[in-house]
Amino acid sequence: MGMTIVQKILARATNQKTVEVGDVLEPKVDVAMSHENAALVINQFLEIYKDTNLEPKVFNPGNIVIIFDHRVPAESSKTATNQKRIREFVLKQGIKKFHDIRSDEGGICHQILPEYGYVRPGYVVVGTDSHTTTHGALGAFSFGIGATEMASVWALGAVLNVEVPPTIKVIVNGKLSKYVLPKDIILYLIGKISAQGANYKVIEFHGDTIKNMSVSGRLTLCNMSVEAGATSGIVPSDEETIRYLREEAKVKEKIDIITPDLDAHYDSVIEIDASKISPQIACPHEVDNTSPVNEVEGKKIDQIVIGSCTNGRLDDLEVAAKILKGKTIAKGVRMLVFPASWRIYREALKKGYIETLMNSGAIIMNSGCGCCLGVHEGALGDGEVALSTTNRNFKGRMGNPNAAVYLCSPAVAAVSAITGLITDPRKGGG
Repeated sequence: MGMTIVQKILARATNQKTVEVGDVLEPKVDVAMSHENAALVINQFLEIYKDTNLEPKVFNPGNIVIIFDHRVPAESSKTATNQKRIREFVLKQGIKKFHDIRSDEGGICHQILPEYGYVRPGYVVVGTDSHTTTHGALGAFSFGIGATEMASVWALGAVLNVEVPPTIKVIVNGKLSKYVLPKDIILYLIGKISAQGANYKVIEFHGDTIKNMSVSGRLTLCNMSVEAGATSGIVPSDEETIRYLREEAKVKEKIDIITPDLDAHYDSVIEIDASKISPQIACPHEVDNTSPVNEVEGKKIDQIVIGSCTNGRLDDLEVAAKILKGKTIAKGVRMLVFPASWRIYREALKKGYIETLMNSGAIIMNSGCGCCLGVHEGALGDGEVALSTTNRNFKGRMGNPNAAVYLCSPAVAAVSAITGLITDPRKGGG
């Protein structure tokens, strides 16, 4: 029996010819990423050495990436002190892949990893963030782990007790209609299989629609795979993967192409006709509470958010800017835009997207995650409604359990900003 992509990656990471679903392994880690929660990892890492005479030293500083993005700039003395402690640890351990709060290197962790070429096809990537699934878009097995697990990765260079997961094959064929974006595909899929439909499994994306999709769109799909319970999402590496890594991430080293065997076994196969998908929306308070946007049109909105690790890339900002060009955001609506990195911010400035969005009334924020999870900037008031291109709409997600969050694509968000009501972009997108 052949192997899926993840089986092949895990076999290589453990120096085995084959691995079977259910095998428990300790794969070598290529990238270990943390953001400000590295402060928790440091605590656990030092605990490992507490009763020894050994000097605490990470296994391979070249494999560790630390990025400040969740509370930037620091919103409290506690956060600032944790960030200071992390800076001191990074310096002492010789960790070079450190992205501080700077406009020449900063951004959201799940944008920085691909943008800087830290992720390659065939890599094992772990991160102390559930949306580490994002990086499967580049053909890596990428998944979230806890602080204690990450501490052991720092110490040993491998992640312990990884059970080889079964894989769901999702085949998406057909041409997307106007104003239907990758975000709509993943919302549709999550609504179809439920928030538990891929629990402890990998979602492997195939089909002509995926083949013709940019890495930016693939990042969106894999980012939200975890919202269906998936351990990871993954896209077979191909010419688009190589193009992105060469042209945008400036990778010069050899890039491997890893694809599944033709006789690989899948737990299930799901086929989707992309041409039949309409713009989608996830209603409060579950990501799988999805429906076509035209079924919930007319809901009044107080705040719109465009950005995040899900939809803050250049093409997302372009979609919003084209819709909003020459138009004004409705009175009583505030719109916050969070580019996914400072590099994207600069490119959007050059192309005029930032000016267009500002002229419409949008507030352009620094790159960061705070608004998405509700810990820094953009909190909602009691009874308010937000329409957001982020990835979660759980009760209290954007800082207030007495508010409501709807999830959508940048196209739905931009059109709805003009009307002040949830609106189908096919009716008002121009």
